[in-house]
Amino acid sequence: MRLSELSGKEIVDIKRAERLGVLGQTDLEINEQDGQITALLIPTVKWFGLRKQGHDIRVPWHHIQKIGSDMIILDVPEEMPPRQE
Repeated sequence: MRLSELSGKEIVDIKRAERLGVLGQTDLEINEQDGQITALLIPTVKWFGLRKQGHDIRVPWHHIQKIGSDMIILDVPEEMPPRQE
């Protein structure tokens, strides 16, 4: 699958039944040695899409359960802390 095919898909946490964002508004963490995507970095947002300062949710790639035609389903562990920058 190409990155362009992932762009625009909604990211949904299956445990919380919560929309986390849209791929395209997120960052990807890529392993420099092998070029593999290791994680999604999903910014937390306020009203009107304004980003909170320095607060991302880091979701390792292996937590992706399914990539569908419209959305990406994640199984995010409850204990996963937000990433502080």
